[in-house]
Amino acid sequence: MSPTTGRDSGPAAAELLDFVRRVAADAAVVASLPLDPEGRTWISLDGPGDSEAWLIGWPPGSGTGWHDHADSIGAFTVAAGALREFSLAARLPTDGWRTLELTDGIDRSRELATGRGRAFGRHHVHEVLNESATEHAVSVHAYYPPLPRIRRYSRTGSVLRLEQIESPEDWQ
Repeated sequence: MSPTTGRDSGPAAAELLDFVRRVAADAAVVASLPLDPEGRTWISLDGPGDSEAWLIGWPPGSGTGWHDHADSIGAFTVAAGALREFSLAARLPTDGWRTLELTDGIDRSRELATGRGRAFGRHHVHEVLNESATEHAVSVHAYYPPLPRIRRYSRTGSVLRLEQIESPEDWQ
């Protein structure tokens, strides 16, 4: 870590957001993604500063489920269609728990239309959905450091439960 910035030499969240916005505005890159009516599709991209980046297609009604990106920061921007992000407005303990009861007022929701995006910090718990019944969505995502793991959660009311921890070999 750099003593002046408190982080290693990789890109900051703002740099990742700038990258995903530029790629999302590139119609040729967005059009290169094959879309599947049944499941999400993706293409790996060359992200800035050794980051991991993806172009992702979302068929109608698809989503990620609740998850976080562990120790990675990230950003994403919608290149086509719209996505809804549900997130938690509190930092959760990073390890040592299986079930948490969430407090009132912690939930956040935002709709991201074409051209809209956001950056997020480490341990950001969220769920991303294409709520359209008829239209695909396409988005661009970048993470730094490259995803070391993803933690998947289930949610029932105010109870969040850690269900699974995935590593890169689980999704590649």
